[in-house]
Amino acid sequence: MVYPGLSTSLYVQLSPFLSPLPSPHTPSLHSPPPLFFPFSHTPLPSLSSPPSPLLPIPPSPRSPPPLSPHIPSPSVSPHTHPSPPPLSPPYPLPLCLSPYPPLSSPSVSPHTPSLPPLSGIAVFCYSISVSIGGILASRYLHQSMLYNVLRSPMSFFERTPSGNLVNRFAKETDTIDSVIPRVKCIPLFLLTVAGGASGVCRELYRNVSNISLCCRWLAVRLEFVGNCIVMFAALFAVMARESLSPGIMGLSISYALQLTASLTWLVRMSSDLETNIVAVERVKEYEDTEKEADWRHDQSSLPPGWPTAGNIDIRGFGLRYREDQELAVRNITVAIHGGEKVGIVGRTGAGKSSLTLGLFRIIEACEGEIHIDGVNIATLGLHELRSRITIIPQDPVLFSGSLRMNLDPFDGYSDEEVWRALELSHLKSFVSGLPDKLNHECSEGGENLSLGQRQLVCLARALLRKTKILVLDEATAAVDLETDNLIQSTIRTQFDDCTVLTIAHRLNTIMDYTRVLVLDKGEMAEFDSPSTLITKRGIFYKMAKDSGLV
Repeated sequence: MVYPGLSTSLYVQLSPFLSPLPSPHTPSLHSPPPLFFPFSHTPLPSLSSPPSPLLPIPPSPRSPPPLSPHIPSPSVSPHTHPSPPPLSPPYPLPLCLSPYPPLSSPSVSPHTPSLPPLSGIAVFCYSISVSIGGILASRYLHQSMLYNVLRSPMSFFERTPSGNLVNRFAKETDTIDSVIPRVKCIPLFLLTVAGGASGVCRELYRNVSNISLCCRWLAVRLEFVGNCIVMFAALFAVMARESLSPGIMGLSISYALQLTASLTWLVRMSSDLETNIVAVERVKEYEDTEKEADWRHDQSSLPPGWPTAGNIDIRGFGLRYREDQELAVRNITVAIHGGEKVGIVGRTGAGKSSLTLGLFRIIEACEGEIHIDGVNIATLGLHELRSRITIIPQDPVLFSGSLRMNLDPFDGYSDEEVWRALELSHLKSFVSGLPDKLNHECSEGGENLSLGQRQLVCLARALLRKTKILVLDEATAAVDLETDNLIQSTIRTQFDDCTVLTIAHRLNTIMDYTRVLVLDKGEMAEFDSPSTLITKRGIFYKMAKDSGLV
């Protein structure tokens, strides 16, 4: 007899353990098949037949079992394999080898709630909300800090190391972006445990010798809280056994068992939050710094085209860099008429640049006033004041971008006006020889231009604006004599109707100026024409003598 679907080699291996199949003529095809134990040769009695009083003892596994008379004994040789007998249709092989009857597939109610999709949606919503909330909060803090730092006075940057600023904008902002949003949302009923954990953490920092004791104290109580929750969950499951399904009971108890680990994780998250929340405190610290004056005053009513003449009236002016320092400039009283060329000279530390900072209100006055064309500059917005005064600094400032952008950053002038300014500043031939001309790309700080070319670019920028007041803060101190002569000739011809204040490093550049203001130790020492000051043989005379001019 052959078993369909059973290979010959598998039959040879299983033949000692297979039960003899009954004859197809003995039982009815409609009667239930007998059950067989694995590794047994005697079928169990049918469910419809009376129980057998005694089951035969199976033979020893060491001796091969006797074969049924219906199945011929196979002759096994090294070269031949016996042919397995066929299996009758009512007796499939898996049923003969299985110790239990097959189970029916469980029926799933269509009304059973699907928990995995809901959990996935909840996790997705949580991730989106945390990401968006963290980005918005970090953006608000960064913009607020940036705005307040940009509006801080010069004294703030003098007393604050640049490394601190970089650390606030880099490391602390990265902590707010990446660490704080990853703190999990804690259920409300765990807040009491969080309060106890924070108290324990504070105690740990106060008394380092009790760290292990406090950790054990916390672990025991957290375990106790978790065990209580598991006990109550099991108790409620027993009380509500009539209304709850076994699956819900098991789910609630299994989640209750995980609560101890959640409580431990809560303590860790609270500690991480307390450690990293200092980044927010440091960022918020810069929001409380001292602010500059308003950028614009809505109620200020400036005359059209102010300043029209360029008169500067300084009355008892004085300023200091910080509150705990002495006055850098004091008791300066000067009246400068429109169109005058005034040189400002003095020894190092005399207060020349400090007076310029006060004119632009980079440092606010501690005493006195400065009036331009009859308007007190302290009543103006910073943008209204600084946009109407032009300065050419000693260190020229260029930004990464095109040459035209550096000349006209707000795109307020035509190309013809830009080329005209380049011609007056003796840069037209150089720019015309560039492959991209006005679109020539300047590197950061203008490193691909020489120092003299950068200074001439600043001069062309001043020619474009053509304000009534021009300040030169030692603009030619670091350039060669040829560039110095070009700048001085352009200023004399193109700014003849403007008020020019020149902080001079080389006295020969101001010998033909209208008047010279000499500062000494922050106070005005002399103020008159160069020839008159030389005649008086004062401080200016000594400086001119040291320079070889007299």
